[in-house]
Amino acid sequence: MVDSALVLKGQTIAYTCYTVVIMLVMAWFALRVTRPGKSKVKPALFFTFVGFLTLLGVSLHIITYNTIPWAEMDLNRHEITADRSFAIDVANHEFILPSDKLIMEVGEIVEFDVTSHDLTYGFGIFREDQSMVFQMQVVPGHRNDILWKFLTPGNYTIRSTEYSGPKGVAMVLENVVVVLPSGSGTE
Repeated sequence: MVDSALVLKGQTIAYTCYTVVIMLVMAWFALRVTRPGKSKVKPALFFTFVGFLTLLGVSLHIITYNTIPWAEMDLNRHEITADRSFAIDVANHEFILPSDKLIMEVGEIVEFDVTSHDLTYGFGIFREDQSMVFQMQVVPGHRNDILWKFLTPGNYTIRSTEYSGPKGVAMVLENVVVVLPSGSGTE
């Protein structure tokens, strides 16, 4: 599993380059088409560029498909048993945790099983720099769980990532997810 921050950086670079190439081709095409005289774009050259951009775009999607950190775990979920599971309730704009801190080790597969008793909420885990690790929507009357493997030790914050009314902005539990280095002994 790859850290989601690394995936975001890689995809940002790849898709920015792809967009720049598209914009350069569009500018070149616009320049050639608007010039007076015999400087028109030949159809074969134009369709070669369109084919190249299509091939490049499809290739980017294929290459980045398996870099999404949770994709493999979701696809093979029926074969995976969580090392640790946390049942979390949400009601009246409040997260109700099974303990003061949710403690785990780096590399453990953790299940967050979140149940809403009234509204639709979000459940997001955030790093200390406030960047998001993951999030999911928590809908009442439905199974709302996610498997995750943390790769970096540290303290993480839980916050609601879904609008649930004005009180939802206060749904933040700072440093309640504690990820210890592997072998620390959390039992």
